Amino acid sequence: MAKQTAGICELCGRSDVQLTEHHLTPKEEGGTFLPTAMLCIPCHKQIHALYTNQELAVRLNGIDELRSDLKLARFVKWIRKQPPEKLIKTKKSNERKK
Repeated sequence: MAKQTAGICELCGRSDVQLTEHHLTPKEEGGTFLPTAMLCIPCHKQIHALYTNQELAVRLNGIDELRSDLKLARFVKWIRKQPPEKLIKTKKSNERKK
């Protein structure tokens, strides 16, 4: 995660949160110069806890795709209700651990 700034998360829509730059196509999958999104730290961490870089590059390489994914939608619904200063602990999903 890089380039922290304050603003509105493009995924969950919370305002006045610390933002980090998320490469929609991971850099290791060729996304260095491709589009990015500014996400709050909890959303960014959750994405990388749930999905591999290969899965992000192939299937979830846009904000709309991320929003419509069922696993992430549950998290986004919850995090929207949390205060901006809330930071969370994330764990890799069981599917990702394999």
